Amino acid sequence: MYETFTEQTGITVNLIEGGSDALIERIVNEGEFTPADLLITVDAGRLWRAQQRGVFQPIESEVLETRVPANLRESDGHWFGLSKRARVIVFRKDEALPIQIGRYEDLSNAKLQGLICMRSSSNIYNLSLMASLLEAHGPDEAETWANGVVSNFARNPQGNDTSNITAVVNGECTLTIANTYYLGRFLASDDAKDHDIAKSIQVVFPNQSDRGTHVNISGAGVTKHAPNRDNAVQFLEYLTGDFAQKLFAEGNNEYPVVGEATGAIKELGTFKEDQIQAQLLGENQSAAVRLYDLAGWR
Repeated sequence: MYETFTEQTGITVNLIEGGSDALIERIVNEGEFTPADLLITVDAGRLWRAQQRGVFQPIESEVLETRVPANLRESDGHWFGLSKRARVIVFRKDEALPIQIGRYEDLSNAKLQGLICMRSSSNIYNLSLMASLLEAHGPDEAETWANGVVSNFARNPQGNDTSNITAVVNGECTLTIANTYYLGRFLASDDAKDHDIAKSIQVVFPNQSDRGTHVNISGAGVTKHAPNRDNAVQFLEYLTGDFAQKLFAEGNNEYPVVGEATGAIKELGTFKEDQIQAQLLGENQSAAVRLYDLAGWR
């Protein structure tokens, strides 16, 4: 993907990889002397955090505004979604559930007591999910939901989405929630054990009868002190083109923001998406932390 951009434009892409928070901290510390032109990272909540730290500058681009849906970009052009992932409910196919599961809200039903595995509430994906529930229901109902889910835990929050899916398959619990790209990894894997996991689980895209399934993004923004600003904008525009979108999404087992799903993730089928403005996942983040703490979701 990067090589094709260089062939088309003559612009070389120098890639530095690392943990998102560490990269953000580095850019902040480097200030006006940073060599970084563009930050690419996951989750609208983390992009919003970077924006609050002064990492990005606003960009006006007709190409980006045309290609990237309005709800998947920051309203003033500080960052733009490049690919999407949905947070879905996962359970074993051979498990008889005590209730029918169709919404995130169902996870707080007392009939699921002792059946749910989750990762920590401090995880950015769970924070963004709570931020979306806050927007949909307000703080009182969102707190009630968190309390109910905590009461239904099979064990203390731990691990990541992959380990929680594995725990469901192994019978340590019955349900969990996970980002779709983790499921895409199982489906695309050459390991027979991963295929067995994919075959043994049922995936539910929640809230298809109302607001739609919670969707988050991988995205990018041009840094405030970008030494090669125009090149960075050109590269960002390139990443929303059809060729790059296919490679970028398939490489991450995610959904493109432009066009239809391809690769392993396509096997999960189509679904209705929650159209919440992505920046609200960041703006509601501190309230989400507070509600999880009140619920005892550690």
